[in-house]
Amino acid sequence: MDKKYSNYDLDNLDIQILSILMENASIPYTEIAKKLIVSGGTIHVRMKKMEELGIIKGSELIINPQKVGFDITAFLGIYLEKGSQYSDAVKQLQTISEVVELHYCTGQYSMFAKIVCRDTAHLRKVLNEDIQALTGIQRTETIISLEESIKRQITL
Repeated sequence: MDKKYSNYDLDNLDIQILSILMENASIPYTEIAKKLIVSGGTIHVRMKKMEELGIIKGSELIINPQKVGFDITAFLGIYLEKGSQYSDAVKQLQTISEVVELHYCTGQYSMFAKIVCRDTAHLRKVLNEDIQALTGIQRTETIISLEESIKRQITL
């Protein structure tokens, strides 16, 4: 990171830019500039600065898993044999494409994962043959989601 940005605080313009992009990440910088009555170059510079600072981690295309045949979303509490096996478990879980989120957490589980599968047979295969067979995983607890009611970014 560039040292001149090390103490950078978000100002109102940064927050407005982020808010607009969080609603629609495909909006052109020129359109954002028009809305905020600044130049396109200003938007570009601010975005570059926020990317360098790690405030913006990237942009992505979000698909609806159900529309492409993935009808089961499950949350998986993972118990590790030892806490020291966390890094190795993460590396192994990264190889399983159905694992779409993974969190190191406090509480009863060592890790908490979100997995997406086509159907219950696919879920059973991923659990039994892929995840529970990994070195260091003692056991798992599965919670199947019936519906995603809220999914949103933080509000700035």
